[in-house]
Formats: sequence, C-alpha cells, structure tokens
Amino acid sequence: MQILLVGCGKMGGAMLRRWLGTNIVQFTVAAPNGGSVPDGVRHVRSAAELGDQVFDMLIIAVKPQMIDDALPPYMAHLAPGGCLVSIAAGYSSARLTTLVGDHPVIRLMPNLPAMIGQGVNGLFANALCEAVHRDAATALAEATGSAIWVEDEDKIDRITAVAGSGSGYVFEIARSYAAAAEALGFDTATARTLVLDTLAGAIEMARQSDQPLETLRNDVTSKNGTTQAGLGALMRDGQLDALLENTIKAAYARAIELR
Repeated sequence: MQILLVGCGKMGGAMLRRWLGTNIVQFTVAAPNGGSVPDGVRHVRSAAELGDQVFDMLIIAVKPQMIDDALPPYMAHLAPGGCLVSIAAGYSSARLTTLVGDHPVIRLMPNLPAMIGQGVNGLFANALCEAVHRDAATALAEATGSAIWVEDEDKIDRITAVAGSGSGYVFEIARSYAAAAEALGFDTATARTLVLDTLAGAIEMARQSDQPLETLRNDVTSKNGTTQAGLGALMRDGQLDALLENTIKAAYARAIELR
C-alpha cells in the first residue's frame, strides 16, 4: 500500500515512526519544511513534486485550521477508490466532503502515547468506506496502540475529549502531584520518581484486574488510615468528580466548535 502523509508535526511524526516499523506500507511525506520526517522516508515540499503519482491512502496530519489550505492540492494524487484519513481533532467528515468532494473518509483520533505504542485511537468511517479501508486503518491504529471503532461520528469528538486530550490531563495531574511531593520535602528528581512510579504501578495493576476501579481503591483504603485521610481531602464535596467532568466537557465543547 502506498500512503501519502500530508503534514509531519509532533503527532504525525510520532505515528509515522511506529508505522514504519510495521513494514505494511510505503510512505511519502508532504511537508513544506520537513517537520519530523524520519531519515530514509521520501519527502516532498509540495504537490507539484509528486508528478502523476497516486496513492491508496492520503492521511492529513496538520492542525484543523490548516486543512482548508493544505489538503486540496494533494487530492489529485489520491487513487480512485482511495481513502482519505484525517487525524485532526474536531474537523468533521462532512466538512471534509464539502472541501474535497465525495471520497471514503476515516477519522482517526489518536493520542500522544502513540509514539511509544501505547496510544488510544478512536476511528469513524463514512458511508463510502469499504472493508478494505477499515482494515487498513485498523492496522495503522493498532501499530500505535488500541483501535476503538465507533458508528456515530459524535463519539469521535467524545473520544477526543477523553483520550485525545487526556494525556495532557494526566501530565498535569502528575505535575501537580509531584509538586505536592516536593512541598513535603522531597527533591525534584525523587518526587518525580515517587509520583510516576506510583501512577504507573497503580494503572498497570488496574489494567491486569477485572475488579471495578472503586473496589481497587477500597482495597488500599484502611479504615481511619492514611489513605482514607488523603482521599477525604481529595474527594471532599465531590470536587474531584466535578473537576474532571468539567475538564472533559470543556474539551468536548471545543471539539464541537471545530466541526
């Protein structure tokens, strides 16, 4: 399969590096300044450099506000029956169709841990997509982590709010947690190790268990113990639940605005 990747910033470059390790496709990258194009990958700076070459799939990996200008020049290089894949948050398949006409379109919403093969990918296909398009997109997604297909495009924006933007929430929670550890007297390096290893261990334990998260929490919470005291402060008046719910709703609202 021949794929044209338009744009190669942080996310596009991270996913490309994982895809190159699969040996399932051949890539050409179109990016004006090279972006994060790995060594050995064919790179062009404009559609004119492609001549009459056509591709089985075109992946648009630029920021949503750049798509209207960046995508149209390359559409002549999508083979008949080829699939357009977008990894841009919030830019709907209907809007893509308005921009470039009727084509099989898949929206693939990744998150940053794709760069280490631990990403979460939400996928939606429009009505023109066939099994071969879905299979190809699934293979690409699974090369970077998990693949979650949805039949309602609105759920892609919901996945964006939960997982696509979620790495940012986790990094900020970890930063705040580490700052609190420093305030307790630990140096920066020790606080970072304590927090990241605690988070990693707890998350891996949860992944390996089929118990509800609430049960796992209760299992480490002794009556009148230190964990109960800490959780009492963290969960007081439902403030944690409200904060996280408002965080996700704000991201989802912004995804809707970008449609």
